[in-house]
Amino acid sequence: MNRRVAWSIDAVDDLGDVFEFVAESDPAFARRLIERIEVAGNRLGTHATGRPGRVSHTYEKSLPELRYIIAYEVDEEPGVLNILRVIHTSREWLPGTWPARAKPR
Repeated sequence: MNRRVAWSIDAVDDLGDVFEFVAESDPAFARRLIERIEVAGNRLGTHATGRPGRVSHTYEKSLPELRYIIAYEVDEEPGVLNILRVIHTSREWLPGTWPARAKPR
């Protein structure tokens, strides 16, 4: 099924934080990293793979080679997949909540 992929403001802010942090040491790698995360997120529109999320009614697509998780929800009615957050795998958060905003490690 093809769904439109929508990136939330929080997810876009997460990408900005990732870029800023990584670009401090390697701007070219930061651009490639963000591109790979965006491609993986947009691909969820056609192949929504992932495990049930830690926040109710969400899913998590792990990108182990990049060490990030894309958290998303599927809105079946209008056929939209909403990307909610992009989270580094080293981050810890309690079930039912998102981690506080912080730069990735």
